[in-house]
Amino acid sequence: MASLNTLPSPLPTATSSSSSSESLDNKSLVITKRRAFVSVSTLAMASLLQLSNPIISSAIALQQQQQDQELDQEEDRIVRLFQETSQSVVFIKDLELTKSPRSSSKEDIFVDDDEDAKIEGTGSGFIWDKFGHIVTNYHVIDKLATDQTGLQRCKVSLVDAKGTSFYKEGKLVGIDPAYDLAVLKVDVEGYELKPVVVGTSRDLRVGQSCFAIGNPFGYENTLTTGVVSGLGREIPSPNGRAIRGAIQTDASINAGNSGGPLIDSYGHVIGVNTATFTRRGTGISSGVNFAIPIDTVMRTVPYLIVYGTPYSDRFR
Repeated sequence: MASLNTLPSPLPTATSSSSSSESLDNKSLVITKRRAFVSVSTLAMASLLQLSNPIISSAIALQQQQQDQELDQEEDRIVRLFQETSQSVVFIKDLELTKSPRSSSKEDIFVDDDEDAKIEGTGSGFIWDKFGHIVTNYHVIDKLATDQTGLQRCKVSLVDAKGTSFYKEGKLVGIDPAYDLAVLKVDVEGYELKPVVVGTSRDLRVGQSCFAIGNPFGYENTLTTGVVSGLGREIPSPNGRAIRGAIQTDASINAGNSGGPLIDSYGHVIGVNTATFTRRGTGISSGVNFAIPIDTVMRTVPYLIVYGTPYSDRFR
């Protein structure tokens, strides 16, 4: 979305010493040796104390064991968090048919594989409800939204509550370019979906943990971790207006992550991953990433589902 110009960090300048300081260097060398001897002696004494005092040795071992257990518990928690949330995240492919469909009705055509279509982009989204509504970014499906040829398609790969993978064509329900949001709908007959658990963004604090799940560069079900780096940021929307109140995070967000959920430590969605600054000329993320706050999404998505347009456009 934008690029940052990185400047090389200044390196400390090496200074040369004069010949008159050689004696000082020798003294420093002697002092250094003495300090090293004292340090080794101290370590040796501590080891002897541990061996001679089983209480100290047991306390150190117990402390190490507790630290290992805490690390294992933290890892297990993140693993469970991903397993419980990833079923609600979808993989979106933006497709263009290589030839005009024989039928004039879009509903009669669906691309079962990618042989008859060209993949023009990929993105992420998440299951909003059990009726098959999918929330994503507008810029993920903008070609479908502005299609005048009838050749654009949207293929959504998802998983049901039983863990069965399947894919469906995503039908456009509503868009709001001002907030870079869009809603798709897939046919879920015969499947039971697992919607996300919606959280809140108004009580977020800088420093709290957060996690991004998506499909960066086409790699499905990717988890990245980080913290909330900043709040109340302002980023540009696809229509040129400013999106205010964005969440800044250092959890990696790359091409293909757009539209996926940013979640908190409880698995609640707190934002929609949207943008990242990249280092100029590299395309590599700078670690400054942004998500649309879920409170904004909650105000927008219900109107898109019902009316197909945001509230501000209903009476135009």
